[in-house]
Amino acid sequence: MNTNNLSRRRFIGSSAVAAAGTLILPKTSFAHSFFSGADKPNSLVGGVLIGVTTYSYGQMKNVTAEDMLQYCIQDNISGVELRGDATELSAGAPKRVAGQSGADFGKAMAQWRATVSMDIFKEIGKKYKDAGVPIYAYKPVVFGVNNTDEEIEYAFNAAKALGANHCNCEMPESEAQTKRIGDIATKHKMRVGYHAHTQATPTLWDTAMSQSDYNCINLDIGHYVAGNNPSPIDFILKNHARITSMHIKDRKVNNGPNTEWGQGDTPIKDVLLLMKKNRYKFPATIELEYKIPAGSDDVKEVLKCRDYAAAILSA
Repeated sequence: MNTNNLSRRRFIGSSAVAAAGTLILPKTSFAHSFFSGADKPNSLVGGVLIGVTTYSYGQMKNVTAEDMLQYCIQDNISGVELRGDATELSAGAPKRVAGQSGADFGKAMAQWRATVSMDIFKEIGKKYKDAGVPIYAYKPVVFGVNNTDEEIEYAFNAAKALGANHCNCEMPESEAQTKRIGDIATKHKMRVGYHAHTQATPTLWDTAMSQSDYNCINLDIGHYVAGNNPSPIDFILKNHARITSMHIKDRKVNNGPNTEWGQGDTPIKDVLLLMKKNRYKFPATIELEYKIPAGSDDVKEVLKCRDYAAAILSA
């Protein structure tokens, strides 16, 4: 049996059942997580799209693309950075078997990515769009030095099929790798945003951006602040045209811990108000990384972050 077709049928069927389940839930205010009737999620507040990366739901038990869609709907999120793990699971990617080495599994994944039909990605993208949660970014783990060119090609092709307008990936360590990725991004005419942690500096992305117009920035303001950089405001003002999407979280300086929003040193309010004032079109992507309080879960905490941002933007 074709596992891609089986996975496709499972995605469509389970998504339809799950979506139908939302129809009987009570309708509440715009900030609440549940909907009824023909309502769809809406997290465009003050002209700023509050999105989420599906990494934020990593501690949930169900982690397929259809599960991620339902979590977004529950959190009233109308835009998403879809990670490769959930997407490829729903698309029928091979699973690592007992005793299989990492190298052999990597080869199997590379072969699958080079040959998989884009039809399932189109169907996933359509399901998200129809539910009111369009995919704006795709982030598969295929941009490393050990990944093949075909895997990088796959990333851009899958992103297009999903309806995304850019890919995101971790910042490579070498200029040769950003040049390699940038050349393929140029071929596909699709931007790639490089995501940095506390190694970020105001000039970290300069070389990559000089190599290709399609090499861009996936700024994480929490990591940027934790790396003891100046306020991200000046960086955003200078580089806003090259930001694909922005990760929002709160962290303490001096490589400090992630905190619940409003308890760290990250100027979340100032950044969101800047986005609103200057009408920037890149999304503000919730990335949940702080410790989940007892009795809560990822879905509940993402909703708290969404409401925190919405309160600032709607004031």
